[in-house]
This record gives sequence, structure tokens and C-alpha cells, in this order.
Amino acid sequence: MILITGASKGIGKYLLENYIKEQEKVYGTYNSTLPKEFANCKNYTRVDVTSNIEIDEWLKSIDFDEEITLINCAGISYNSFAHKSDPEKWKKVIEINVLGAYNVIRQLLPHMRDANFGRIINFSSVVAQKGTPGVSAYSASKSALWGMAKAIAVENASKGITINNINLGYSELGMIEEVPEIYKEAIINQIPNGELCKKEDIFKCVEFLRDNSYTNGSSVDLNGGLF
Repeated sequence: MILITGASKGIGKYLLENYIKEQEKVYGTYNSTLPKEFANCKNYTRVDVTSNIEIDEWLKSIDFDEEITLINCAGISYNSFAHKSDPEKWKKVIEINVLGAYNVIRQLLPHMRDANFGRIINFSSVVAQKGTPGVSAYSASKSALWGMAKAIAVENASKGITINNINLGYSELGMIEEVPEIYKEAIINQIPNGELCKKEDIFKCVEFLRDNSYTNGSSVDLNGGLF
């Protein structure tokens, strides 16, 4: 079974739709906006990943299979030069992108350890590797996932559990959709592959990590050669 946080749009929504088509047992969360086409869909639950109470209620509503995959897509960004930034908005990015992922992982680990199987996949970002102005909060949150994954991998590897990150570059999905065309062209020109990451390649990368039992505590670069 597959659990996806932040499944109301972008990458999370695409993955959930794909797994539904493949008739997988999949459940997703949204925070503020439920896609209209899924208004009556039982696969979606409103969950604030910063609330352990809401996460607990969500997980109690699910009939768990032995093999669980968690895909953490929930995340926000905040653009501002550090010296001009709002501390509360900066902190909110950390709370959702890092603590939100941790909260869900922490509550699912006992189920995975009991089953001696688990796959945890977090979406990190190329901006955690590549100096990019205005995204200090987002960069900090995404690089924090690397250290967390390494520690959790060591703690749980003997239980058949893997945790890895996908360091995603600029893709057809997600925040790039909000970028004006003139800036989008400039971004694409920086990418050695000369194009945005196709959504199908994101799915293939997720499936690689689901099917692979020996890649653990790692971060896979899916960026078209952009560093």
C-alpha cells in the first residue's frame, strides 16, 4: 500500500492518480484544496502534517497492509532574501517540509517495523545543492531531509526498511508551473539535458526506490545534470 502526503496537486497528485490507475491501494493527504475531480474520492483525507493528532486520526482510518510505502510530497516554499525575510514565514517552511515529513515517518515506523518492511521516499530538491538566491528556507528544509534519512536508515535497516530522497531538479510538475515563461526558458537553458524533467521519469525514480532493497539513506539526483 502507498501513502502520499501533499497529494492535492503537482507531483503528489500525479503519483496518486498513477497508482489509482494501476489499481494500487493508495491514500493521499491534502491540506487546503481537494481537487474537484476527487470530491467524492475515499483516497483523500485532509491532514495538516504539522499536527500529530490529525496524522494519528488519518492513520487510524486506514486498514494497513504489510508492505507500506510512504511518499512525502507535502511542502511549501517562501521566496525572500535572508536579510529581508519574515522569521515566521521562514519557520513555517521548516515546520511543514521537515517536521511534517518527520511526523508522518515517526508514526508509520512502528507499523513498518512490525511488518519487517517499509519504503520511505522524500522529495528533496536541487536547490539544496545549487546556490539559489531567495530560497534559504526551502534550501535549508530540503537539505535537512538528507541527514534525517541517513540516521533513520541506520536505525531501521535491519527491519527491512529503506528511506531515501529524490533531489528533484526543475520538472514539468510543481512550482515551475508558477514561473513566467521568460524565466522558465532561462531555467531550461541552464539544464544540461536541455529540458524539464518529465513526470514519467519522476514516477520511474519512485518505482526504482520502491523496488530496491539496498539503496538506503541515499539521495538520488534527478536533475538532468544541473548542479
